[in-house]
Amino acid sequence: MNTLTIFYDPHCGLCTTFRFWLERQKKSVRVEFVGYATEQAEQRMPGIRQLHADQDIVVLADDGRWWQGSPAWIVCLWTTYEYRAWSFRLAAPQWQPMVKRVVHALSTRRHKISQLMGLKSEGQLWHAVSQINDDTCQTGTCQLPSHTPPSLPYLAKAKNTATTHTFTP
Repeated sequence: MNTLTIFYDPHCGLCTTFRFWLERQKKSVRVEFVGYATEQAEQRMPGIRQLHADQDIVVLADDGRWWQGSPAWIVCLWTTYEYRAWSFRLAAPQWQPMVKRVVHALSTRRHKISQLMGLKSEGQLWHAVSQINDDTCQTGTCQLPSHTPPSLPYLAKAKNTATTHTFTP
């Protein structure tokens, strides 16, 4: 296996935050993200709509294997060097009931969690960025418009770094 395709919801702030987090991790395989309801998703995995990917994450390996729900989340952790050991722990039979409950709770409440935590979807992020004009960048530091609610404290860390992609869940 060389590449995993993760079918996710780009309209969900929690899903988008997870995407940014996973993209920053050092990984043992290449990872690509595709919106679950796109034509590209249907081309890569015919029948994905029948899997209800809007309710549970789906991950497809380039060798044809695929996972959904809690096994898919565990595979996502497995791709990372830092969290691979956790993927093996969470895949153990004694952990499976708890992992399934947690994944189900997060999946069914992901939009509400996103709203409560101030996590932005890709569309919301692009809209906020499009609102930045030259006047807001006069000091050399561009600011989002004041009507954009601040997200989590982890965004404060981003201000202190040179990298603009420092979103840590």
